[in-house]
This record gives sequence, C-alpha cells and structure tokens, in this order.
Amino acid sequence: MPYYIGDVIQDEKKLIARTPEKFRAGGIDARLETRVSGIDTAGGAVELADGRKLPYDILVMATGTSAFVPDLPGLDLPGVVSLRNLEDAIAIKARLRDKKVRRVVIVGGGFIGLEMCESLAAANIATTIIHKDPLPANRWDAALSQMMLDELHAHGVEFVGGASARAVAEGKNAPLCVATDQGDFEGDLVLLAIGVRPDSTLARATGLKIGASGAIAVDFSQRTSIENIYAAGDCCESFHRVSRRWVNIPLGDIANKQGRVAGRTIGGKPMLFEGIVGAQSFRLFGLECAATGLSEREAAAAGFSPINNITWGSAMAPALGLRKIGLKLTADRSTGRLLGAQAVGVAGAVGRINALSVALWSGLDLDAVGWLDLAYSPPFSPSWDIIHNAAQALGRLL
Repeated sequence: MPYYIGDVIQDEKKLIARTPEKFRAGGIDARLETRVSGIDTAGGAVELADGRKLPYDILVMATGTSAFVPDLPGLDLPGVVSLRNLEDAIAIKARLRDKKVRRVVIVGGGFIGLEMCESLAAANIATTIIHKDPLPANRWDAALSQMMLDELHAHGVEFVGGASARAVAEGKNAPLCVATDQGDFEGDLVLLAIGVRPDSTLARATGLKIGASGAIAVDFSQRTSIENIYAAGDCCESFHRVSRRWVNIPLGDIANKQGRVAGRTIGGKPMLFEGIVGAQSFRLFGLECAATGLSEREAAAAGFSPINNITWGSAMAPALGLRKIGLKLTADRSTGRLLGAQAVGVAGAVGRINALSVALWSGLDLDAVGWLDLAYSPPFSPSWDIIHNAAQALGRLL
C-alpha cells in the first residue's frame, strides 16, 4: 500500500487479489460492508449487525489486524490517519493530492513508517519521523539500523529519535502539530505508524482460546479451541521453528499459506502448516533490509545462550567494485546452531536472508552454514560469500 500512496502503483485495482465478482463466479457468496456482531457456536450461526443470521457448518476466522492507536489528545483532528487497509490507502492518497500536502509527520519508525518515507519522497513530500527509540527499525542491530538512518538522512528525511509523542494539535504554520518531549513538529498530515496487533475482539467474545501473543491459538491444521472453527492469517498464531513457541508475526505470505492449509483441511484434503522462521524484508530507498529467525534479545527470551557477530563485506567480487552489505548472525553458544540473521545492504541482502532462512528451517549449525554450496559469480558475490565468512567467524568464537 505505501507504493500505491507514492504513485509507484497507480491503479488501486492492482492491489486487489480477487474481486467480489471473481468470488461469485466461483460460487462463493462474497458480502462486503457486512458487519458480524457475534457467533452462536451452539446454534452454528454467524450473527450480523442487522439482526440476520447466517448458518454455518464450518467457520473460518480471518479478521486480520488492527492498527495500534496511542492514547493521545487530538487524534480526532482532520488529517490524522493510520494505514490499515486499502480504503485507508485510497483516502490518504486522495488527501495528499487534494490538500496539496507538502510535509507529513510520521509517528513510528518501523516497517510501515520507513516504507512510507520512500513513497512520500517519490511524491516530493517532505517527511519527519518521530520514533521512541534512538534508531529506526529497532529489532535490527544498532549498526545495521544506523545504515538505515544514514539512508534516511541522505534522502532528506528528518528523523527524531528517542522522542515520545504527547499530543496532536492545530499548528501555527501548518494544519497539524505533533507535540513531543523533544519539541513540536508541524505538518499537513500526521500518519500513525506505531504498529499493528491481531484483531481478536470477535474471537474473545466467541470464547476462542487466545495465545500469549494476543492472537487466536490454533493447531498445525489451523483449528481453534472450538470445534468446527478455524482461523488463518494475521489474527492467529504460527509455530516458530526456531524458538519452538507459538507467535504472531503478521505477514502476507504467512497468511496465504495458513489460508490454504485451512481450506484444504476443510475440503477433505488435510495438510499441515509446519511453521515459520520469521523471514521478512523491506526496501528503504537504495537499501535492502531483511531479517530471519530470532534477534539476540528474542533468542535469550526463548532460553538460548546467544552469541553473535556482524560481518561487513561486498555483495560482489572486490575486483568489480564495492556493494556494501552488513550481515549479523546469532547462534546458540552451547550447540553452534544458527538462531537468526539480519542483513542490510545496497544489494544482495534479501537473497542471503532467504538462504539463511532455509538453514534455520533445517536447523543447521554454524559449521554447516560456513560451508554451504552457494551460487558463485563475480557480479553477485566473492568466492567466499559473506555468509561463509560470517558463519566461520562466529564459529571461532564458540
């Protein structure tokens, strides 16, 4: 959606995977703008807000996420928005155009906030980010987050780190002003991008078991705690193959896989969703940013004794030039098992994280990772890839 707002994608219809017409052509009764008020599990019926009931044999919960909205004064002012769905994206894009917005203040320096910076820059709109931590994308190692911060500065983005938003009010020189403990920042539009959380309100009211993450608890077939009710997507948990815990990581690829597993199981061709390793990525102007597995902090919380290192290198053979990339590996000190990886670079970061995701999925240790047979060609890597160098260097610290 940020790429639609920034006009990289100009037609919002390209963001719609399947229209109601396509659903209906396949025999599926798709009802839009229809609110569910409750679930009658004893009677097997979905209760609609208009008083009607829809009977069911099998029910699938796919309520997604809701944006986390802080408790601040002034959030009801015109021009204070959050990005939750396509309707929000369409409204934000229209406001940017119709109000001739020149500056946007973003509250939050995570994925959504950072991706929006690039989209706004493409539309020649100045941006200020207000973030509670000193560096953006705080799940990444500080050295890698510093690369992101340098990239923001190089493209004219104002980053206000270690700041807490106190209120939104009318501005003196612009329609809106965000008051923080580090000063006031004015803009024509304020975007709340603090994060999302699973929308489990209906599930809780229905009596479904809710996991420690706040999302709907499911098994490997996407069944919930109540018979004949399944859940899939951002509203439910996934099994993390590294931490061996049930977690909620709201990503589109995970949601698609869970939906397929639920559908096949309901349709009589059962299959299992065997988990995730948490692979994720985003682009920040000229940088690829990607991570997989556990961060150092997450590894410690999961009971491991984490050890880590950061290796700097090039995404291509030195004779062809330097394409800087940084790679952080985290492993278990007692076993040498790989636990997580983070990479940021002008090229090659996502591909390397994908390779390391396979290593995590398979439970490889540093010795195995250090000798992986990876595709080599000078335009894409040195003969000893940064993956090899990082794994072997960390292995020597065990």
